[in-house]
Amino acid sequence: MRINLLLLLFILSLKSTTMNGQEKIETATFGAGCFWCVEAVFTELKGVSSVLPGYSGGFIKNPAYKEVCNGTTGHAEVAQIEFDPEVITFAELLEVFWMTHDPTTLNQQGADIGTQYRSVIYYHNDKQKEEAEFYLTKMEETKVYPNPIVTEITEFDVFYEAENYHNDYYENNPDQGYCKFVIRPKVEKFRKAFAEKLK
Repeated sequence: MRINLLLLLFILSLKSTTMNGQEKIETATFGAGCFWCVEAVFTELKGVSSVLPGYSGGFIKNPAYKEVCNGTTGHAEVAQIEFDPEVITFAELLEVFWMTHDPTTLNQQGADIGTQYRSVIYYHNDKQKEEAEFYLTKMEETKVYPNPIVTEITEFDVFYEAENYHNDYYENNPDQGYCKFVIRPKVEKFRKAFAEKLK
């Protein structure tokens, strides 16, 4: 289900600005399960110039993938997204975020279980916080999902870029088992639902 009315209200209320005639790039940071999946989805959107997999929300510096997978660092797997708000708004990114994972399963996406797979929005400014909270409240009020939404909305602190081999993982490993059976169906479903927003 897509919340087109809410999205329209956001688009009408938001105004992007440019600085010195140059495009203004903003940053969004989302955790929605395995960062390979999140990167594969957001990379395909018009207006998104960069998507980096990494780690946020933990309590040690420079965590390694194995440590994060063990659940010993407190980090979530996230994607840090750079985007042009004149092409795609933060509200539109939120719509894609909530509609391409299950925000009602605590610390889990499908067979991926652990706090590193939690649903989370790390907001970079007050505007992002307000939009995320507003959108979440409206989804809860309209019962978009039958179960309560457990997405965290937390102030951004630090992003640690993941090891190089995680970059473009789906694109570089299309025949790997997880890519074939988990990421590919998610990406195909996303492409159908958001065809007008693809590059």
